[in-house]
Amino acid sequence: MAGRPAEPEVIWARPERTGRGPKPAYSRGDIAAAAVRIADAEGIDAASMRRVAAELGCGTMSLYNYVPRKEDLYELMVDAVSAEYDLGEPSGDWRADMTVIARQSRAIMYRHPWVTRVMTTAYGFSPNALRYLEWCLGALEPLAIDPGLKMQLIAMVNGTVMATVRNEQAMAERAWGLPWSEEQEQAVRGAYLAGQVASGAYPHLAALLAAPAEPVDAEEIFELGIARLLDSFTPRTDTPRTDTPRTDTPRTDTPRTDTPRAG
Repeated sequence: MAGRPAEPEVIWARPERTGRGPKPAYSRGDIAAAAVRIADAEGIDAASMRRVAAELGCGTMSLYNYVPRKEDLYELMVDAVSAEYDLGEPSGDWRADMTVIARQSRAIMYRHPWVTRVMTTAYGFSPNALRYLEWCLGALEPLAIDPGLKMQLIAMVNGTVMATVRNEQAMAERAWGLPWSEEQEQAVRGAYLAGQVASGAYPHLAALLAAPAEPVDAEEIFELGIARLLDSFTPRTDTPRTDTPRTDTPRTDTPRTDTPRAG
């Protein structure tokens, strides 16, 4: 396979194009943009090297001169969408800043549902990943904890966002693939659960279900989860804040997934 390295390397340390020949016809940005368009429209599995080459109007083998491996293509794609972060100057309120960055991460993952399938910590060396990390460390400057704990905080915020989005995507994928409605399935499962609870075998669960319940709101659950995570890193001398004002527009659309709904 032309251009494919026999040993590990960082794509960002590699020249834009290797080998002899005329001036490169495409940049990594061109390649990443084409791959992102395909993945956004049809899912990550559609973003093959062959398909990206066809989108650009070049041969598949010539594309390997720019991007040696499919894993490198994914790294280019993740870096490309990471440019969508709006990173102004940190406000000085580390909790507010990390809450805002968590919301932005969630919004990016909804715009590009395939990200949760290919994201890995190995991609932390990309230009926009380093830009993100540098901003987060700057935002955490007022937080009086060890640098290693700050890295843990950043990783945990990102991991929480990714796990939340991926779980919501999985639920939507399953619902879209069923021949019945979500309401019908909830009714059947609810009846089964009620029967199990009525058996007396689960007294703690019965007490919980008997208590007044508030409507489940995905936005509130997300916000509460991030707030509780940040609470765990707040020194005892600080006063935990859980009322960080929203500065973005709440998501109201149904999350897209890579799995088409069954007809």
